[in-house]
Amino acid sequence: MYRTGKSNFPARTDVYIALERKLVAMQQAGSLPDAVTFAGNGEPTVHPEFAGIIFDTVSLRDRYAPQSKISVLSNATMLYRQEVVNALRHTDMPILKLDSAIDATLELLNRPAKKVAVSQLIEQLKLLGDNCIVQTMFLRGTYLNRTVDNTTAEEVTAWESAILAIRPKLVTIYTIARDTPVETLYKISGDRLKEIAELIEKHGIPVQVSE
Repeated sequence: MYRTGKSNFPARTDVYIALERKLVAMQQAGSLPDAVTFAGNGEPTVHPEFAGIIFDTVSLRDRYAPQSKISVLSNATMLYRQEVVNALRHTDMPILKLDSAIDATLELLNRPAKKVAVSQLIEQLKLLGDNCIVQTMFLRGTYLNRTVDNTTAEEVTAWESAILAIRPKLVTIYTIARDTPVETLYKISGDRLKEIAELIEKHGIPVQVSE
């Protein structure tokens, strides 16, 4: 979606042209995408023309690939901007991160450029209601000389309460899948992930587990 540094944001028109060319080529090849996804090395929603790009994408999708979904992977920190919320409402799969419902843990895990209180984040996620997908990575270990474990009873209870307040259409949970730059962080067992999933599923909210 973008490169680091405000001067390197691609222009809205450039994104439009590139996406249209790609969809036309895929249409001609008879191989349209299952989804058009905004992700990459950074946060898509910080683009100053994010909303316009999403609306352009909806228009192009409807014209060339009406069966394709539009997906956005976001850390949810820009939901205080109403235009971002409105744009995400027009996507099929707004996938929003919530790695902890405890402020100190969330800050340690995500290292946000702008500090966001969990209570504020939950209220912002509630604006999307049952159109959003909440994504959480569970792990344990040490980071910056501090113990981190978002699978403790306290952490999971707080996280469960947050999910019930948000009521997303889907929750996806996962753990570390590959080596990380931080060697003191460790993956969570599949059995523990399934236990956490069951806490949410019993409330009628589907959960997708990736081990």
